[in-house]
Amino acid sequence: MTGIVADMVVPRVTEVMIDCKDRDAMVTFWTSLLDIEVREVSGPFTFLSAQHEGGWGVALQVVPDPTPGKNKLHLDGACDDLEGLEERVIELGGSVVERHAIEGFEWRVFADVEDNVFCFGRPI
Repeated sequence: MTGIVADMVVPRVTEVMIDCKDRDAMVTFWTSLLDIEVREVSGPFTFLSAQHEGGWGVALQVVPDPTPGKNKLHLDGACDDLEGLEERVIELGGSVVERHAIEGFEWRVFADVEDNVFCFGRPI
């Protein structure tokens, strides 16, 4: 967006927060999968580093009872080697939920160790 009025309030997205029960398992899964580190821990919150300068981070919030059912919000990303990524997700305790393809693009729906879904895709 260009030409933003100086007095306009524009929020900035910094993290995507994921509710969890088992912080240690979730930290291990996400830091290993994304090849990132823990940036900060504060009470029930764990903030993971962004993959690159200016990128969004993933954060985890320990809650007593995560919302049941399908995520209304999930992570999407890109990966050139979806087959290798499938192996890696499974190795880390996650799972492959679905495989999809449309003309020119394919993607996988995965689940982390607490069944939160996320997707990675690539052009074909």
